[in-house]
Amino acid sequence: MSWMQSMSKNPPLAHAEVLCGHIHSDNEHCGHTLSDADFIRYSRQVLLPEVGEAGQLQLAEAGVAIIGLGGLGQLAAQYLACAGIGRLTLIDRDKVEVSNLPRQLLFNDADIGLNKARVAKQKLKGLAPQCTVTAYETAFNPATSAHHLADILQIKQQGKRVLVLDCTDNFATRQAINRRCIEAALPLVSASIAAFSGQLFAVDQMRFPSGGCYHCIFSAQTRVSQSCSTQGVLGPSVGVMASMQSLVAMQLLLNMDRCDESKNVLLGRFWRFDAKSLSWTAAILTRDPHCDVCGPKEVHSSSDKPRKL
Repeated sequence: MSWMQSMSKNPPLAHAEVLCGHIHSDNEHCGHTLSDADFIRYSRQVLLPEVGEAGQLQLAEAGVAIIGLGGLGQLAAQYLACAGIGRLTLIDRDKVEVSNLPRQLLFNDADIGLNKARVAKQKLKGLAPQCTVTAYETAFNPATSAHHLADILQIKQQGKRVLVLDCTDNFATRQAINRRCIEAALPLVSASIAAFSGQLFAVDQMRFPSGGCYHCIFSAQTRVSQSCSTQGVLGPSVGVMASMQSLVAMQLLLNMDRCDESKNVLLGRFWRFDAKSLSWTAAILTRDPHCDVCGPKEVHSSSDKPRKL
């Protein structure tokens, strides 16, 4: 008897026992369970004890904002939408160019001249119809950040899991994303690659207060000239970084990081990838107490005496 035939003869609850080794009660996640169709679609994820049916339902309720739909962002969007993320917000003002096509595989020649976020939204509908996608065709900056992240913040207020992916290659934009995420207490997963050098780190100072932010590493005075447009890059190298960024994002959304500061391996780390030697190195990313973005700030009480926050 095939697996699908056996499932059709069992009540919907039985599939959790067959694949996960345990049954989720009817009142988990407010009584929601996966439909049989969704269970089959996401079965390889549900098989993992760290995911299970409850985790898959958690992903369906989650929201992710992806800023930058270039090499990193367009691939991360595909991974997350197809993994069952319930809502994606895509932000990019750029248009598809012919030089993008060797590494931005969501796009093709017919998309040249069209906005990346708009095209990505249209194509994700076919890949992951269950995912609600919002596209913004404007640049992310301090003036637009509240509007761009409104959906994600609303989901957060409902007690659901959210995070932001920084997939940009502009230093000023990366600083703006980092600052807004710190201010709004939004988890951030940031990745970049130029030539053969990739970087990856995650910040969530609500869950891991001792971890540093982007500004702790690169102050506003730092000069960063590396980008794909000036240094070049190989498409598969971009794919590696986008895959790792998506993997970290999913683990954080599923709370797989186990935010015990003595055991955490996702937050408070800064990874470097050498695409030539296929090697990874990691360093501890510690919060800078003097950081202008995430460091303690002085406020004045009614007695007009400064105190630390």
